This record gives sequence, structure tokens and C-alpha cells, in this order.
Amino acid sequence: MSYAIIRNANYKKDNLAGLYKHNERKNTNYSNKDINKNMSLKNYSLKQCPTTYTNAIKILQKENNLKCRITSYTNVACEFIITSDKEFFQTIGEEETKRYFQTAYNFVANYQNLSEKYILSAKVHMDESTPHLHLVFVPVIHTKDKNGKTIDKIACSEYWKGKDSYKKLQDNFYKYITENGFDLERGKKREVEHLSTEKLKQITNYDNIKYEVEQEEIQPIETKNTTLIMAQNKELVIYTNKLKEQLAKSYIAIQRSENLQKENIVLNQENQKLQQKIYQLENYIEKTFEVVQNLFSFPIERFKRLVDNFVKYFKKK
Repeated sequence: MSYAIIRNANYKKDNLAGLYKHNERKNTNYSNKDINKNMSLKNYSLKQCPTTYTNAIKILQKENNLKCRITSYTNVACEFIITSDKEFFQTIGEEETKRYFQTAYNFVANYQNLSEKYILSAKVHMDESTPHLHLVFVPVIHTKDKNGKTIDKIACSEYWKGKDSYKKLQDNFYKYITENGFDLERGKKREVEHLSTEKLKQITNYDNIKYEVEQEEIQPIETKNTTLIMAQNKELVIYTNKLKEQLAKSYIAIQRSENLQKENIVLNQENQKLQQKIYQLENYIEKTFEVVQNLFSFPIERFKRLVDNFVKYFKKK
């Protein structure tokens, strides 16, 4: 079964230029080898941005009197990547694929009462292995100022207010897309916002998985026992879900491992400094004993015993 996939990423103003060049295919070369430049002519826009994303936001802010003091730390735009798997699009065909993305576009325009005018760009990429929609919008909320006047303002944190905001997005998108006739399952319940676009495409692109499977031909089960087939299918689903859970845990484990390695480096450096100080103190004490012996002709071993006894006495105190 295929999934209805919608993933969000937030962007600051300094990141908009790179996002614009990628989505609108303004680059000459791409690190993503999945892009087939010969197929780029098949890309199309559900909403074309007539200028750069940065300029478009400035125009929107001026025309709609959007409240927001934009700094280098302000998230001024969000991007939804909307897709499913390759097999889904191959099954439904070209016209239904276009309807799928148009339906997704309509969903975003109305979600959280956003309004279509705050969508900067909606670009469908057909030049990669799996069709997907890049939809960039300004996270505008409709609220009231301290005087009770209705205002619109750019407020990413308020647009995504609440720990379950991403879950609500997934729930509502799934409900909307299935009500419009697309036979899909809901996306994963856990948040995956931290995944990069590249990693997301690796997860949703079944080509790599198919390659591994195709190395050994899978033979059909010659049986009329549908109960057996259903049982085996159920086991496969359970095993696949376990693999997905392990994948999610591995990202956390890798991050923890990297943090521990950094902490270990710091501790080793501090330990080396302490060892140097200990050596200096031991050397200083030995020199002190030698000075006492030379000045007072006092046996050094006896002097050490007196110092040890003195220390032990005060420890008992």
C-alpha cells in the first residue's frame, strides 16, 4: 500500500536563494544525481513565482501590511514536499498524478486559513525518479494586535504552534486526500521533520529497495490457500514496520554517538592538563624536600615521614 506523504521544512531569509534555484531549476549542475535534465521540460508549476522568493516575500509584506520584524533568525518561509512512492504514480497515470498535486495544492491553500495568496511557488518535479511537489509558502497567521485590531503577520512558530502540530498536518492531509478519491494510507505518525530532503527521497524512493530485492528472483507461492498468503503478508508487514523503527532509532543513535565522541575529546584534553599539573606539583614537592635537607641538614626520609604523619593527623580531625 502506498502512503500520502507530506513533509515540512522551515527556511530563514539567507536560505531562500538556494531553495529558489533548486526548485526553479536555475542551477547548472546538481549534486543530486537523481535529477535527469532531459526530463526537466516535464516539470510544471501550479503557481509560478515571478521573481525570487526573497523579493516575493517583500512584495507580499508591503501589499498586505504583514507584521513581522525579519532578522537572520526569523523563519520567513515553509516548504512542503508532497509525494508518494513511484509505483503509486505509475499506477494512477499522468492525469491523476496532476489531480493529486492540484488536490494537495488546494489543501495547503486552505489549511490553517492560510489563503492562496501566501503561497509563493508550487513546482512539480517530474525529472527525478519519483514525482513530487515543492510548495513554498509564507507562514501567515490571522490574529489581533494588543488593541484588538485584526492583523496578518508572519509567525512560523505560531503557525506550527503545539507539539502535535505535525501530527495534525498528517491527519488532515490524509483525510483530505482520501476524501478526494486517492487510495492511500496515512504517513508515518512520528515526526520526520529533521530528515533532510535528500534522505526523505531515499526513504520514499523504492528503486534502491527494488534493486536489492531483484538480485534474487522471488518465486510465486504455488498454493490456493489464501489463509496462508494472508498470514505471510501480515508477517511481512510486521517485519517491515520493525525495520522502519530501527531506521528511526539509528538516526538517534548516530547523533548520540557523535555527541559522546565530542565529549570524550574534551575530557581527554582536560585529563592531559590535569596530568601535567600533577607532575608539576610532585616535582615541586620533591624540590622542597631537597631545599629543606640542604638548608637544615635534616634527613629527607625522616622529613617525609613527619609530613605524612602531619597529614594523617589532620585527616582524622
